[in-house]
Amino acid sequence: MKKLLAFDLDDTLAITKSPISDHMAETLAKILDEFEVCIISGGRFEQFKTQVIDRLHIEPHKLNKLHLMPTCGTRYYLYDQPSGEWKQQYAEDLTKQQKEQIIAVLEASAKELGLWEAHPAGDIIEDRGSQITFSALGQKATPEDKYAWDPDGTKKAALRDLAAQSLPGLEVRAGGSTSIDVTREGIDKAYGMQKLIDELDISKDDILFMGDKLQEGGNDYPVKAFGIECLDVDRWEDTVNRLETILAVIK
Repeated sequence: MKKLLAFDLDDTLAITKSPISDHMAETLAKILDEFEVCIISGGRFEQFKTQVIDRLHIEPHKLNKLHLMPTCGTRYYLYDQPSGEWKQQYAEDLTKQQKEQIIAVLEASAKELGLWEAHPAGDIIEDRGSQITFSALGQKATPEDKYAWDPDGTKKAALRDLAAQSLPGLEVRAGGSTSIDVTREGIDKAYGMQKLIDELDISKDDILFMGDKLQEGGNDYPVKAFGIECLDVDRWEDTVNRLETILAVIK
């Protein structure tokens, strides 16, 4: 039996940039009775709080089993019950020079490919400290617009490949529906999984991961390449169905 269930966030636990549903919140609460749970995704911690934490109406002691890894595992937060706060365990931040280089390359690459939005909904490029994220339509674009922008992933793949040529020594991966994530080399979701293995004294075989970007070049792929058992999902409903099956089997 697995000891830890790990998840991507957008399009795995929730519609992109949206709070988890009541159904997902109830299911995660049940899962936390049985397993350690990790959420590892490209967004900031604040996004995790809005999308997941604020939607979980559970006893504080259950939060001790929840491991949050924003910005693709380049940061790690654990709940401190005495203070009632989430405390950062590490942050693999990019240097100022790396950030400037990444931002310049992403903008130039997007413009070369005709993918630079003239009227974005919010910032196109966001500095998340340990990760630079390119969002083609802007950070605040609607889920509907994001899903329609690149349904087969070819635009993101082209941008990722072009930007990576000018960013040796850095990780460049497809993120959400419209995003590209750049982190320090070797600091990806597999890195986050290794941190959990060390923290909980478990093995790869004790972990089951669910994500929607498990194809090569996707930001979930490093987990698969690391040798952890993975389940590919397309939307949050797929994840709920799989979790309900797991709960039914262990009861």
